[in-house]
Amino acid sequence: MNYVIEMLNIRKEFPGIVANNNITLQVKPGEIHALLGENGAGKSTLMNVLFGLYQPEQGQIRVRDKNVEINNPNIANELGIGMVHQHFMLVEPFTVTENIILGSEPKHRGKIDYKKAEQEVREISERYGLQVDPQAKIRDISVGMQQRVEILKMLYRGADILILDEPTAVLTPQEIQELIQIMRSLIAEGKSIILITHKLKEIMEVCDRVTVIRKGEGIGTVEVADTNPTELASLMVGREVNFASTKSEKVPGREVLAIEGLVVKDSRKVDMVNGLDLHVHAGEIVGIAGVDGNGQSELIEAITGLRKAESGSIKLNTQDIKNLSPRKVTEQGVAHIPQDRHKFGLILDFPIGENMALQTYYRQPFSKMGILNYKTIDQHAAALIDEYDVRTPSTSTKARALSGGNQQKAIIAREIDRSPDLLIAAQPTRGLDVGAIEFIHQKLFEERNNDRAVLLVSFELEEIMNVSDRIAVMYNGKIVAIVKPSETSEQQLGLLMAGSKLPEQVGDH
Repeated sequence: MNYVIEMLNIRKEFPGIVANNNITLQVKPGEIHALLGENGAGKSTLMNVLFGLYQPEQGQIRVRDKNVEINNPNIANELGIGMVHQHFMLVEPFTVTENIILGSEPKHRGKIDYKKAEQEVREISERYGLQVDPQAKIRDISVGMQQRVEILKMLYRGADILILDEPTAVLTPQEIQELIQIMRSLIAEGKSIILITHKLKEIMEVCDRVTVIRKGEGIGTVEVADTNPTELASLMVGREVNFASTKSEKVPGREVLAIEGLVVKDSRKVDMVNGLDLHVHAGEIVGIAGVDGNGQSELIEAITGLRKAESGSIKLNTQDIKNLSPRKVTEQGVAHIPQDRHKFGLILDFPIGENMALQTYYRQPFSKMGILNYKTIDQHAAALIDEYDVRTPSTSTKARALSGGNQQKAIIAREIDRSPDLLIAAQPTRGLDVGAIEFIHQKLFEERNNDRAVLLVSFELEEIMNVSDRIAVMYNGKIVAIVKPSETSEQQLGLLMAGSKLPEQVGDH
């Protein structure tokens, strides 16, 4: 059998952990091959070995039937292997073209030939349907566009084996569909793609074969045509996973959050939240559905004290909390699972134990007279780590070293542990595997059943439909409709999110 890539019996160790144990991966020419596994299963490590960022302790790599040693990414590039990392490697103040040619600049009389570079970028961009403006600055373009720049970087260097690491984790549903089209056009051009993912829906839609890794071990490779999401989930997690969220009926209680006429500007002084009204009660999960950029982030930042509101009121248990400091807001009984766990959820170079005390470190028993009690902080963290199944070697491991799913579980443990009246969960399962998603949804249901108010903001329509008791649709900075999941469909929700009115507006407002 001809393979473009063979990774045979690869073993990769880090201090105290075997990340890849005797894993074999074989990729055929012209296929989209999924690499599936839970957060922390060893998928990215295996691909970093293929891309030359890590050296394996044992095993053999073959590219187009030849044994190769890939000691650094330059050798990978020469072999036609390119990689788009989960966290993009782009220089924000540079233009699209400058990022793409970085390190491989075309020269003319000793100077960089920008005109030629722009022309080449435009040609490749059009050929693969990537539609990127070569002159735009990276900091001014959307995450989906930045990802296209990463793909162009590989194509510019002539890569024909493309590794995409969790490429849809930060994309909106529309951008995901666009990326799937791009992947299909790349395959039509004779490229081969390795797709690191844990999204089963995407594997079923776009992949030919899938190799499953569990806890660093290779479980096997299956044809996508011969499998289904349930089977893949149990191969990945090692047990049956419940996809349908089971939540009991519950009558909501008193009003916990009341927002009236809220106006919030973004950093360019544009009204992103524009006269918004919203009410959330104890014992209910209200999901906010909307296309990214319709004011969701500004709304959450205003409630949590991270951004000043211009006018209107935000009341928690009838007390106005508008424009209080973030600490004052949390002390009033608001917990916040932020949408960007690296920027706002964790201090990555702090131990995970200290991260779990970020909201409470200044109070007894964690400190006295300004002196921290590390023993108590550690004991408290160890109990939460155990309860929330946060997989970490110890409480002193840096947060940076944990997988995304375990970082997220740590944040959720810290926020829920304070028994808040209002829990704001923004993209709580972004980039997580089915096992972690199931766990987090369970925790949200527990909060609701304990008579807490939960505000869920998510771009995953399936999540909004499965988890919410009521869905508030946000468009142009306003709540344009409130619907019940049982009385609406994903299509109707999509129409509302795009600003259309339904023939009969469902629910109350």
